Amino acid sequence: MDSGAVGTVRSLREWASEAVAHFERRLRFETDVSDVHAGMESGAPGFILVDARSQAAWDQGHLPGALHLPTALIADRAAQLIPAGTPVVTYCWGPGCNGATKAALAFARQGYEVREMLGGYEYWVREGFPVETSTGRVRRPADPLTAPASGPTCEC
Repeated sequence: MDSGAVGTVRSLREWASEAVAHFERRLRFETDVSDVHAGMESGAPGFILVDARSQAAWDQGHLPGALHLPTALIADRAAQLIPAGTPVVTYCWGPGCNGATKAALAFARQGYEVREMLGGYEYWVREGFPVETSTGRVRRPADPLTAPASGPTCEC
């Protein structure tokens, strides 16, 4: 094997090692709506789900079982509402919004184990999961572009 091939193999190994570390970090700090829904449905999810949106957004609809704590209030109120050592999952509007990221950062600064729920409220609704509104619990059909309408799940 020539030295170029050895260098390539070593570089591929280094790249693979970096890729593994990258994706492991992402999975440590991010989750998705399907996993959050499964956790909430279990009855003992092992985390507190936090809606970081405004009062008006919360009133429009929110995830069942979520705690409403807008990002600007996390530093002052998190310790009063969420016991130390309790894992937290944050969400905001959707993938075009970084509010859940800002909320997760605020919780991390307070010393909480925290994950960001990718997709936010938008993808929760689009996957057909229920939301709480002023009129009660409502559910829209799953959007076939985001979740199977019926039958098997993606099993990811």
